[in-house]
Amino acid sequence: MAERENFDLAHISAVEILTPKFEESLWFFKDLLAMREVARIGDSAYLRCWDEYETYSIKLTASDTNGVGRTMLRATSPEALKRRVAAIQDTGLGKGWKDPEVGIGEYYEFEDPDEHLFGIYYDTELYQADEQDRPALKNQAARYPGRGVNARRLDHINYLASDVNVTGDFWDQVMKARETEQVELDAGGYAARWFRFAQKSYDVVYSDDWTGERGRFHHLAFATDTREDILKAADFFLEEGVYIEYGPYKHAINQTFFLYVWEPGGNRIEFANAGARLILNPDQPVVNWSETERAKGQAWGMKTVPTFHTHGTPYVENQEEIDRAALEGRRL
Repeated sequence: MAERENFDLAHISAVEILTPKFEESLWFFKDLLAMREVARIGDSAYLRCWDEYETYSIKLTASDTNGVGRTMLRATSPEALKRRVAAIQDTGLGKGWKDPEVGIGEYYEFEDPDEHLFGIYYDTELYQADEQDRPALKNQAARYPGRGVNARRLDHINYLASDVNVTGDFWDQVMKARETEQVELDAGGYAARWFRFAQKSYDVVYSDDWTGERGRFHHLAFATDTREDILKAADFFLEEGVYIEYGPYKHAINQTFFLYVWEPGGNRIEFANAGARLILNPDQPVVNWSETERAKGQAWGMKTVPTFHTHGTPYVENQEEIDRAALEGRRL
């Protein structure tokens, strides 16, 4: 049964991506995805998708490793923010209030049970387009780039977790996200769990980390307008020498049309299109998939690429060897 607290989270607003190849990663997001750089502070560049109403979508940070930094979440109201912060504090996972940053007001920092870092806030600044970025239509945040992949907005984020059961329960019970689908293991527990904040089919996903490490990153997804955009993106990345890991194809779970690539820093990036699929039923039951059902592959039968279960960031020891073995049908 839906409760008011089920809708305390509005959306993922921005994600910090760590990269050991800053200039190459910046080229990927600016030139290939057509994102615009709106600020440069220290070792970080702040970039935005063209149809985001807030200031930035990605904080790209130079680092000696790859992976994900802090993920920012916007609450639906000041009251919703207070409820979620109180619930987080009760778990002991809170890290305290932090000063305003680029485009957002004061936020509360916390970790999930697997040590991924988050911030939650309500006060924000609406993006103000300048002459270079002003759209023809006043109900659009910024000018349509008309080049590259044309990433429209952030769609969802997938984290690797050492314990999908515990992290999933955190989002269900503490953050009050609504679970849409899950993969149940024959031995008990879950291999993956999908959660939504509103009517989109999912915003946050947790997948089992076969390495047993904590705090790792699986992928960040950007939304495109159509399936055809994803097919074009595959041709585009082929020409630009970007490694295509998986797709284009259609997921069975949540039915998203997808393409996965590795950006130059080694982080997995997805391009996703859900078509017209929305979750309109506030009491939508969770769809449960068995191991046998998932072994059948994606929607049209393609098997999941082996590196989907091994490649994550930051890299573990012998990451390349682990990925190579997976592609050869071996599990180290």
